Amino acid sequence: MLKIERFRFQYLVSAALIALFGTFLACHFFAAPRQAFAEDGTPIKTANEDYFVTIHDQGTVLVVKTKSVTVAELLSEAGITVSETDLVEPSLDAMITGDYNVNIHRARPAIMIDGLERHYIMTASYDPKQIAIEAGLTVYDGDEFSVEFNTNFLEAGAVSTYRIERKGGRTITVNETLPYKVETRYDANLAKGETYLERAGEDGRRISKYLVEFVDNRETSRTLISEEIILEPVTEIVVVGSKVSIPPEREQCAGWAREAGVSELDLEAALELIYHESGCRVDATNPSSGAYGIPQSLPGNKMASFGDDWQTNPVTQIRWMSNYVTKRYGGWQQAMDYWWQHHWY
Repeated sequence: MLKIERFRFQYLVSAALIALFGTFLACHFFAAPRQAFAEDGTPIKTANEDYFVTIHDQGTVLVVKTKSVTVAELLSEAGITVSETDLVEPSLDAMITGDYNVNIHRARPAIMIDGLERHYIMTASYDPKQIAIEAGLTVYDGDEFSVEFNTNFLEAGAVSTYRIERKGGRTITVNETLPYKVETRYDANLAKGETYLERAGEDGRRISKYLVEFVDNRETSRTLISEEIILEPVTEIVVVGSKVSIPPEREQCAGWAREAGVSELDLEAALELIYHESGCRVDATNPSSGAYGIPQSLPGNKMASFGDDWQTNPVTQIRWMSNYVTKRYGGWQQAMDYWWQHHWY
């Protein structure tokens, strides 16, 4: 009988232990969510976790039991709206991973005085330097700030007034953009008027330090002290077609012009001017003025500076003509434009 009772007691104890162990497993693996972590070790909130978050908003304290994942979701759940100028700590995109506090600093009107200028802004900051930056002002090393608290809000239109004082010289470091240049390359094998982008341009960056002088809070001069190019700009390359269609009757003259150094880009204007003046005849002579040759030089012997064969060599004559239109008009196209207006060049 004693053995039976002992066996029964051991059986009951074993059953109780098994039940307790099963309860532990159920609670540990099924009832309570397991904490997840991001790759950097940051805890990740799971959907069925409840946290108690205390929201501090302008003296008002609100405790919220929430399943929200981010601060933005929490505030939306609590029916709290914030503006772009309000400051929320932690930030709106911060993850809620425990019981903690959220602080809302409401933006208020403020005035920043810079010399004769008054800048009105909405800000949640109490740091004068940060307020000046938010007001769009450049803050220099050595600038001094003072704070004036307004007693009459309706008269001042702001809670606080801040004043920035600039005296003497200041140094400023500026991150500047170096604009890229555009290079045009002409392709004699590409039809005139056609273009394509061979390489896109990219702006560079330069860090420059300036000495800035002030008088009555007004910048009066800026002197470059040093500069460092962080990134060289990349020149953009645009290819432009310069190949022109030459009528068969002008091919010989075009060959002389090319030999004389006329570019494909200028060839069309050069031939137009040449044929208007002389029909590209080497011995063309104006009976009334005595102008001679392809360029109708007056007198003709001026072309001798480009060769003793100026009377008979079309290449020599076009070389002289090219030099003449470049010096007087800036180029063949400009000379042709002048001819269209006056019918002489």
